[in-house]
Amino acid sequence: MSDTVETRPGLRRSLSVWQAVGLSVALMAPSMAANINPQQTAAAAGRAVPLAFLLSAVGVLLVAYGFVKLCRYYQHAGSVYAFVGATLGPRAGVVSGIGLLGTYTFYAVVTSSAAGTLGTAFLTQVGIWPDPPSWGPFVLTAVALIGAWLLSVLPARRGTSTLLAVEGATIAVILLVTVVILVRLLAGNAPSGARFTLDVFVPETGLSGVFLGAVFGFLSFAGFEAAATLGEETHDPKRNIPRAILGTAVFGGVYFVVVTAVEMMAFGTDAAAFHDSPSLLGDLGSRYAGAWVGDVISVGAAISAFGCCLACVVGGSRLLYALGRDAGGGLGRTSSRGTPVAAVSAVTGAAVLIILVCALFFGATAADTFAWSGSIGTLILLVIYLLTTVGAILLLFVKRRMRVPGWHLVFPIGALAVLGYTVYVNVVPYPTEGPARWFPVVAAAVLVLAVLAVLSAPGFARRVGERLTTVDGGA
Repeated sequence: MSDTVETRPGLRRSLSVWQAVGLSVALMAPSMAANINPQQTAAAAGRAVPLAFLLSAVGVLLVAYGFVKLCRYYQHAGSVYAFVGATLGPRAGVVSGIGLLGTYTFYAVVTSSAAGTLGTAFLTQVGIWPDPPSWGPFVLTAVALIGAWLLSVLPARRGTSTLLAVEGATIAVILLVTVVILVRLLAGNAPSGARFTLDVFVPETGLSGVFLGAVFGFLSFAGFEAAATLGEETHDPKRNIPRAILGTAVFGGVYFVVVTAVEMMAFGTDAAAFHDSPSLLGDLGSRYAGAWVGDVISVGAAISAFGCCLACVVGGSRLLYALGRDAGGGLGRTSSRGTPVAAVSAVTGAAVLIILVCALFFGATAADTFAWSGSIGTLILLVIYLLTTVGAILLLFVKRRMRVPGWHLVFPIGALAVLGYTVYVNVVPYPTEGPARWFPVVAAAVLVLAVLAVLSAPGFARRVGERLTTVDGGA
């Protein structure tokens, strides 16, 4: 089929493979994640944070195998909604689509809150806003959501180009600082006697702690599959979407392992100091290169958070558009620019509502909305990944719709093991105190509501099944 032909009305094939990469990289937000996620890994794995991230990278590549194969067979803006619906049935597909839509919405809250928190911290550090009130970060949170809405209603070509430029610039700064730190470590003139050592790959607490820490590493990759939502807007999607997903996963693995190794060495393998750092690369930039470098990384991390927020809105709106189109509602329509404005507005509005409920009824700060929504969204995401991997097994090894060697079954089976373990350690032992006790409840509630919605509207599921039979497919 020619790239210029629109397989479905509304969305237009106008994106290159690099713009698809831009969405996945921006939603994964490696520059933001490298600043705030490894600390949680250190709490369980000690100095062996890079080893934990290496294990999580292997797990993500196993999951990516299923996504790559499904994207070569199906091209659909609904991503897992179409993948699961076409392999496990329309009801399961709708549940997956609603679940992933929930994840993207909660992640829009996470990343806009991060942009507000990091942006406020930067303004305080440079003296522009020396004494912000407790609600101050919510001002920049609102700015991030408004900006994400504006860029999302433009044609996705511009939006994804912006994502790639923002995240690319921030990653470049981080890599430059990482090289500077590594050179000083190798030269033996690092602060506080820090030195280059491979002990960061040797666990102190046993492999159980490393595997527990790998959970947080795995969560750092969340969003690597976002390019799948651009299956109807990318040139040659059977080739370019799988390349974007696999390339993002491989890059993320190398990036996180190298950066976290240098970070831990720069802290002198002191896991306690590492864990207590509010911004790893911001602190190290100031210590190893100069205070202004720390400021640059801080503002870069805030911009990265905004780019990730934009990616969440773009990905979520494409999912909602696909659901609305198959349901026959107004959410399945596009503007004259070819973008789903109604779906974009709905996703952004839902994120605003979540923040308002948390702040007004539970007294949450921007840091709270970041942590709470991140935990809830990730629990939902892990379940969706499980369903998608099962769908890939059914497509490849039961129905045998594509020619693959039988031994490839080890990849999705390995993915199921990693995903199942990740879900397990997030709920066992069940948290009994603080906000954490509500995270599994809210995540489960989203999925239960999705199931009830499907059961109460059998006509919708039937229409979805009919439409999914026309999804592009073929090896």
